[in-house]
Amino acid sequence: MDNTNQKKALINGEIALFLRGLIIGKVLTLMVIGGLLWWLLKPNLLSRNSIDSSSNQSLKTVSNTGSSSFQTIADVPTASFNYGGSTAWASIRQLVDSQIQSDRPELKLHYVDPVNASPGSSSGIRMLLDGKLDFAQSSRPLTDEEQAMAKARGFTLEQRQVGMDAIAVVVNPSLKVSGLTVDQLHQIYLGRITNWNQVGGPNLPITPLSQRPEDADTVIFSTNSDLKGQVLSSNVQYVYSTTEAVRQLSKIPGGVYYGSARSVVPQCSVKALPLGSTSGQLIPPYREPMVSPEQCPRQRNQLNTQAVKNGSYPIIANLFVIIKQNKGREQQIGNAYTNLLLTDQGQRAIEQAGFVGVH
Repeated sequence: MDNTNQKKALINGEIALFLRGLIIGKVLTLMVIGGLLWWLLKPNLLSRNSIDSSSNQSLKTVSNTGSSSFQTIADVPTASFNYGGSTAWASIRQLVDSQIQSDRPELKLHYVDPVNASPGSSSGIRMLLDGKLDFAQSSRPLTDEEQAMAKARGFTLEQRQVGMDAIAVVVNPSLKVSGLTVDQLHQIYLGRITNWNQVGGPNLPITPLSQRPEDADTVIFSTNSDLKGQVLSSNVQYVYSTTEAVRQLSKIPGGVYYGSARSVVPQCSVKALPLGSTSGQLIPPYREPMVSPEQCPRQRNQLNTQAVKNGSYPIIANLFVIIKQNKGREQQIGNAYTNLLLTDQGQRAIEQAGFVGVH
């Protein structure tokens, strides 16, 4: 009997040891499997956490740096309006204004050409004064005479800057001259420099081209300059527009013209000259390296926006919206149009059109 009990106890002990080993083995197996799964899944979990963190950061960035758009501007009138002015604004009218009217279909803008004058800043401001436009686009500041005319008619004019351009000097591509100083440019148009050999070029008479002062789109004589109001030389040949000037320059070896850099720098049939305050500081109006006429139109020269932004280029043309201050519909649309251009979306579009924004 004792032997039987001893055998049973021995068997029960072996069974207990077997079961304990089996349990421990399963636990160890589960731990190994669990560890293996965690090791395999760890990169995905870390990646998921990284993506989630990045997404959250992106959302925070967007919310903290929200930009203004055409849709954010209030008080945009629902009506049809006439506007016009500077030919330098052509790319803005084509690119930016079309975007505005797409996003704000309640606003309808109609560009109006002058009837008996060449299109430009001056003619646009005159048309605004005469009540033929609701607002005007200008590549130059208002003159004292224009402000006096407005006052005589019972209102004032306000100019609000929305962008920047440069005034570029262009010549026939065959002309060999390194550049001009601003003073030399002035002396050419005043008739005191008449041959290119006086400014380091060939022995070739200078033929200066210009729009008429009363129709000028841009000006080279600053409003606070001692040369303001000077009569241009009798050698100056007047042209209707920048397009005509560019066409003429391709035929005149000694010709020269000044105009909106955005308009003339990309042209294939003319060459833009570096310009400077002194002969040792000549700054090109185009981005270097210069694209040769042979490479054009596959490639075109572009405005030297960096020189315009940092002020190193000597003649800057500010872009203004000219607004009639009469507390009427003209003032409302002028303010609304300006505010649209000054949005982040508007400023980006102005730079896409080839100009420099103001912020």
